[in-house]
Amino acid sequence: MNLPDTLWPLAALLVLGAFHGLNPAMGWLFAVAIGFQERSGRSVVAALGPIALGHALAIACVAMPVGLLQIVVPHGPMMVLSGIVLIGCAGWKVATRFRHPRWVGMRVKRRELVAWSALMAAAHGAGVMLIPAISGLTSGDQPSAAASGGHLGHAHHARMAEPGVSLLSAMLAVSLHTAAMLVAMGVAGLVVYYWIGVDMLRKAWINFDLVWVGTMGLTGTFSVMIGIWALAA
Repeated sequence: MNLPDTLWPLAALLVLGAFHGLNPAMGWLFAVAIGFQERSGRSVVAALGPIALGHALAIACVAMPVGLLQIVVPHGPMMVLSGIVLIGCAGWKVATRFRHPRWVGMRVKRRELVAWSALMAAAHGAGVMLIPAISGLTSGDQPSAAASGGHLGHAHHARMAEPGVSLLSAMLAVSLHTAAMLVAMGVAGLVVYYWIGVDMLRKAWINFDLVWVGTMGLTGTFSVMIGIWALAA
């Protein structure tokens, strides 16, 4: 895989990580609530680690199978399939009216916070949203159009990713995404806790559910288009 082919999935992973971190449903709002309850900014910071770990576990449950699937499925069909899954998830979120998993109480232990974060990430399709980027990162070296006789997108001409490379790439994807999410989540949580306050959020609230679903739909559409382009190349 050449440098441009590597850069776009890495950039997508970082951007989506920041986007997930800024989404209050992914955890920073919960961390801020814990901080206000315990009257400590350190409590906000302490909650971020378990939340990020839970998010990482949820997306790893998607990243690892996708990485392994790249061993037997060419890049083009994988992108089309991932796009269809994303569009389907976006439609499902709209059909269910953006329902969120419920969590009882604010007194949670760290392992419960990890479980809550993983549940929220899975319910929102956070891992599914990363499939196109993970697929692009783990697709392995594809033969050039000249080398493959102009049939780059056909399964019998495409070289599959090696197992070791696929798993390492999937782990890299999870790590980069989680790191970007943790930074964005930490900045958002601390800014709200120390300067903005929850009351200000009520006056200028962004409907992140709509933004989230819209992003899933657009990502899915682009994924399908990239996959079709690869198949037709």
